[in-house]
Amino acid sequence: MNFIQLLQTCLRSISRNRMRSFLTSMGIIIGVGSVIVMVAMGEGSQKVIEEKISSMGANVLQIQYRRPPARSVQAVYPRRTGFTKEDVEHLRQESSFARAVSGVSHNNQDVFGREGSVRIRVHGVDPDFSIARNYHVDEGVFFENGDMVTRNRVAVLGRTTAANLFSEAESALSQQIRIGSNYFTVIGLLERKGAGLDGNDQDDIVLVPLDTAMTRIQNTRELNQIIISVTSKEFMDAAIQETDLILRESRGIPDRIASDFSIMNQVDMIDMAAGTSRTLTMLLAAIAGVSLFVGGIGIMNIMLVSVTERTREIGIRMAVGGRKRDILFQFLSEAVILSLMGGIMGIIMAFCACHVLSAAGVPTSVNPLIVMVSALFAALVGVAFGYYPALKAARLYPIDALRYE
Repeated sequence: MNFIQLLQTCLRSISRNRMRSFLTSMGIIIGVGSVIVMVAMGEGSQKVIEEKISSMGANVLQIQYRRPPARSVQAVYPRRTGFTKEDVEHLRQESSFARAVSGVSHNNQDVFGREGSVRIRVHGVDPDFSIARNYHVDEGVFFENGDMVTRNRVAVLGRTTAANLFSEAESALSQQIRIGSNYFTVIGLLERKGAGLDGNDQDDIVLVPLDTAMTRIQNTRELNQIIISVTSKEFMDAAIQETDLILRESRGIPDRIASDFSIMNQVDMIDMAAGTSRTLTMLLAAIAGVSLFVGGIGIMNIMLVSVTERTREIGIRMAVGGRKRDILFQFLSEAVILSLMGGIMGIIMAFCACHVLSAAGVPTSVNPLIVMVSALFAALVGVAFGYYPALKAARLYPIDALRYE
């Protein structure tokens, strides 16, 4: 029996009981579809997380002040509780991996506009902050070094803040806002960035020149944070080591004493989030894959029933010269075709489900490799669970099979 004849015989056998064949493949359909959808949802959420982290700035180091042990405070820096502009300048001049460096000084303030008011965190930043944190002005301009030197009262607003203060964000440009007792002119509006990883709205923000914020709003000489954008992802580890050395020297901290700052790596955040998402995705896919096993058992059960129903047919085939391997391949091929049909229908179901989920706002990303692996796995399920019924059919004695009623 050649391949074409074998295929025709298998399809005829399957088509005799279309409903039973469909129900037999149902476990494979659900299993393959579930695996693809679960992986697509996992990869979709992973991409969203990576995009949100990247929207906070590419290859960013966030340096936060942390209170050191009490003995270190007394011995090294008894009155220092934050960073200084000198620390930022040391990093800007001495770092060989920094693309942009910005100090950050922030606190909560009541901000008033023509149409409303908000209680919001006002950020005093350097002009390089827009580069380091990937903030782009799509209307107006960002403040410059000249605004820092002259301590100009200018502000750049996020779209949400601008809408809260002026009803429509576009109408905020060139208007006055009041922060505390100081009036600021809105010179720029930031492009939309959406929610961050913590769920907070990244468009609900007020940026003013760092020197202006420190002298006119906060009355402080210390910074809460330093942001560094590294030139390339490959240099992140070297940049962290260099930054630690520069800040220790700038702040006069000996090697033997714990530093009073921590350096957070944006790339590590992406890798950690991606790793967590991959682990969860694989767990969900494994759970969904259980239905493939159940579907394989269903195929084995129906194939055993089919062998019993067609025992006399098997005997006739053997009597007219059919070989055992022909019988084996026929029943094994039927099992594989049933499984592959279920796999194809499962793939179609998965694409439809992903389309519906995407339309409903659930991020999905179908991986072609997972689709191919799912189809291959469906075929392997057919081989694994169809082999025993096929072997049982091939081992029947022709005389016993012909006598079977």
